[in-house]
Amino acid sequence: MKLKFLAPLLYLLSITCVAQSFLKTDGVKIINENNENILLRGIGLGGYMLQEGYMLKVPFSGQQYVIKEHIEELLGKEKTEEFYTAWLKNTVQKADVDSLKSWGFNSVRLPMHYNLYTLPVEKESVKGDNTWLEAGFTMTDSLVKWCKSNNMYLILDMHATPGGQGHDVNISDRDPSKPSLWESAENQQKLVDLWVKLAEKYKDEPIIGAYDIINEPNWSFEEGKNKNGTQDSENKPLRELMVRITEAIRTVDKKHIIIIEGNGWGNNYNGVLPPWDENMVMSFHKYWNYNDTASIQNFLDFRKKYQIPIWLGESGENSNVWFADAIKLMEQNNIGWCWWPLKKLGSNNPLEVKVNPGYQKVLDYWHSKAEKPTSTEAYKAFMQLAENTKIENCIVHRDVIDAMIRQPHSDKTIPYKEIVVKDSASIKAADYNLGKNGIAYKDSVVGNYYISKGGDRESWNNGHAYRNDGVDIYKKENTQDAESIYVGDLEKGEFLQYTFKVVQSGNYKFSIKVRGNNAKGKASVEINTKHIQDLNIPNSSDDWEWISTDLIPLKIGTNTLKIGIKIGDFDLETIKILK
Repeated sequence: MKLKFLAPLLYLLSITCVAQSFLKTDGVKIINENNENILLRGIGLGGYMLQEGYMLKVPFSGQQYVIKEHIEELLGKEKTEEFYTAWLKNTVQKADVDSLKSWGFNSVRLPMHYNLYTLPVEKESVKGDNTWLEAGFTMTDSLVKWCKSNNMYLILDMHATPGGQGHDVNISDRDPSKPSLWESAENQQKLVDLWVKLAEKYKDEPIIGAYDIINEPNWSFEEGKNKNGTQDSENKPLRELMVRITEAIRTVDKKHIIIIEGNGWGNNYNGVLPPWDENMVMSFHKYWNYNDTASIQNFLDFRKKYQIPIWLGESGENSNVWFADAIKLMEQNNIGWCWWPLKKLGSNNPLEVKVNPGYQKVLDYWHSKAEKPTSTEAYKAFMQLAENTKIENCIVHRDVIDAMIRQPHSDKTIPYKEIVVKDSASIKAADYNLGKNGIAYKDSVVGNYYISKGGDRESWNNGHAYRNDGVDIYKKENTQDAESIYVGDLEKGEFLQYTFKVVQSGNYKFSIKVRGNNAKGKASVEINTKHIQDLNIPNSSDDWEWISTDLIPLKIGTNTLKIGIKIGDFDLETIKILK
């Protein structure tokens, strides 16, 4: 299983993570016990303990309990529990953590669902009691062990609190028919007790980097304000509960960092500050906005004013360009970061869980596009889905990892795949070089910035396939083969660059498989930065055709090919190099 492909590139980075060393704060920095600055580079394990609907492509309300109800309607209760047991066993394993370390990450954020650690308040036989459940603690112990073996920090994140912490119900698996965290003293006490239980268990474990005590509160406490708490000016109940949790933790654990989050999905700190603990980090979350200093200036100001470290506790769900730019901005300002998520049914993350045909049939049924599958069919589909979450069965998106780890520090392009030309070679058009937009490739739409721009969400890869750059890559029609792909929506000024090795120098012909759409296109061919010739693209409608260059001299060793778009509206599938 070749999952450690980026290890040779890590010499580019200095990633410090000293084993068996507690993290603590020092003014605006996070340091270890040797007083070394620690820049956390992390991944959140979203979809593991807590599923969200979009990660599974479901069309209905995305709380985990709703998803489970729909699965039970297909499988029955017993087989549904069997699926969830397999899901929790397979989704995160030691191989995942080993690979994260080899790729260049030094920390993991665990989004916890409280119901794996304790019963909901309404299920306790005695009001106010806590029934502790083995499952969550056992899973956490495993992660501690795997992180320790890789010298990586584990951050405990209370992602789903008792009752749920906001109106964005998916992220906390909240049932709106029951009292929320903010409407129930019993839910608040259970949350406090759970954090004390966790602190008692892990108080002497240095591999635990911090306690992220409430993920993304999004609840208005003020009349007439945005219901998700983005406009609240005081946030008094939020501050009071976080102070209470902190004080309770400190009765048993005085070592670990406490991470706090503001209202409005973590970013509204009105009334929350100043900090109330000497070993505290202020988290913020960043999605779909510009990657400039102005986008984080208020948090930089808080850091300076209150002398508290800041941490980008959650970000992602965007393009490779956005990822590289955001991470570069963070690291230039000595801000650690944690991306979301490691894996899901989607391509803009390091690992993609494959949709098996049976599960696609279930999705089609849920979308009212197909008949209801039989119980046997559905059971097989869900158990295969759980099997597909294992890292060895996932699609590894090397381009995403490269954008996060290497590209923030380097303008160099590197081959997406090794291509060696002996007598001939074939290159998929989608296998252009890894690197930054404008260097490895050029595309006119490279990310989703709709929060800053206003309006609707932006799609950077219109085909939503294969890679996560701005290049529009489509899966061929009527095929289940993930490798049957082509590059489309090509526009004037865009280009794709390829690096390959030639065993024997000589004259070679390049033959390119194209499909013209309505108008004649034109492409330029450059070899080793020298323009060779232009190629006219015939209007072939739905048919693919081969067009060829003249013979072109290639040198022994490394060569580059650049296909530039002079007149667009055509598709590229394959490039053949023939002697």
